[in-house]
Amino acid sequence: MGAAGPAGLCLALTLCMAAAEPGGRAAGKKVLPPPSNLRYSFRQLCKLKWTWNPPEGISSTCDLKYFTEVNGIQEENRKWTKELFREEDVPLNEEVHFKVRSECKSVNTSEPSDWVEISTSPKGVAGTAAVDINCIWHNLEYMVCTWLPGQNASARTNYTLYYWYDGLGSNQQCQNYIYRDNFGCNFSLSIPNSTHMYPPVSILIRDNLEEIRPVCAKKNPTTIVKPGPPRNVRVSKDENEICVEWQKPGTFPSHCLAYQVELKDSNSDYIWQADVIASNDTCFSNVHPNTMYTVKVRAKVQNICYSSNHWSDWSEEKSIGESMDSTFSIVLKLAIPLTIVVATIILLVYLKWLKILIYPPIPDPRQIIKRMLGEQIEDLQSFPEDYLLNDCGPVKEEEIHTLVWVESPESSTTGNEERERPTLQVKAL
Repeated sequence: MGAAGPAGLCLALTLCMAAAEPGGRAAGKKVLPPPSNLRYSFRQLCKLKWTWNPPEGISSTCDLKYFTEVNGIQEENRKWTKELFREEDVPLNEEVHFKVRSECKSVNTSEPSDWVEISTSPKGVAGTAAVDINCIWHNLEYMVCTWLPGQNASARTNYTLYYWYDGLGSNQQCQNYIYRDNFGCNFSLSIPNSTHMYPPVSILIRDNLEEIRPVCAKKNPTTIVKPGPPRNVRVSKDENEICVEWQKPGTFPSHCLAYQVELKDSNSDYIWQADVIASNDTCFSNVHPNTMYTVKVRAKVQNICYSSNHWSDWSEEKSIGESMDSTFSIVLKLAIPLTIVVATIILLVYLKWLKILIYPPIPDPRQIIKRMLGEQIEDLQSFPEDYLLNDCGPVKEEEIHTLVWVESPESSTTGNEERERPTLQVKAL
């Protein structure tokens, strides 16, 4: 009895543990047959559809349902269904495992069937799929998606983007690509929906040669809305108050937008900010009369319509007011170019005088002679002809003197007597 007691206890514990295990089978219960002919196919871009046939020999009292599980997706991967199919968006750049089993939910007279499994294998080289995919829906008019190339992708890889959503019909290929620090593409996206419950947008990025792995991303448009900047910003000033008005961007309902208005003091660079909800104007009081202010506005959607947190770009800055030193600035702007002109003229005159001083001009001899001859001719022409003929007095006859050479005859005496020197005699004619 003592030996049989422990043996019976061990047997009971073994049966309890077997019943507690997930794969354990309770004694006396029938095991259901599994679904058959499990297969998959692609529906739209990234959507995968699994189908199967029901098991045979199922009792009419069995409330037959199928328990499915998908490994490789981020959403709820386990589901119960009575349908003979299941559709899910998959990333495509990773292996996806799908399995299904049959089970009677209303009665406990049978055990669930065994799992039936199937897997998909990704195409392309590992590490080449696009990464960091980000999309922004601008002003409910167009979407811009950007991404980075995979670490193993070639620098010459040409990515192609496709997009699709329920109601579009067939998938569309993006045409306007961006090649900067990262890759990107923008495409028109105007989804008509009055309730703002927009369908998710599926994005597929791949190459045409299937050398890189394709990658899929599903975007909820309501979470990535970015409105355009407010339009036609107008600023007015009344004594100590500045008022700002603008028009809403795009086709957003007025109650779906909130605004931020920024007023900046040009003298102190102090900034006032005002948050405005569901209105297109605001005012700032207690402003200084002799100060220049700049104003700009931006917009953001409200959570009652969309769940996006993207602010729009700032509108163009508008200025109003007059600074105390504005007159001085105007005078200074006019005086600087005028001073430059006067200084340039003085410098040119000084340089010309300095050149003359250092390098005096050399007179032209021809001009000097010409001037002297011209003066003599003018002097001769200025005297009367009668004066030249009569007033000069009687003409004196010139005396002509003749020079005669007289030589003395040689003396007959010789010795110490010297020859007499010849003499010159002048005779008047």
